[in-house]
Amino acid sequence: MYVCLCKGITDTQIRAAVLNGNATSLRELRTQLGVSSECGQCTAQAKQILGDALAQTAAPLNSDLVHSTRQY
Repeated sequence: MYVCLCKGITDTQIRAAVLNGNATSLRELRTQLGVSSECGQCTAQAKQILGDALAQTAAPLNSDLVHSTRQY
């Protein structure tokens, strides 16, 4: 779905930027994709998608950490 109509940025592009390690903040998203750099109407939704994507990428890391620190 389109998030930023001014720049034509989709949620898929935002998630890909996070997954590729190119964006961990709204500032980095703005630099990389141009999201939230014109009218600002997309800022809240872009932040939400960014947060969700960061949480999803961190979840496997947290799971691995829990498994590696368990004492058997």
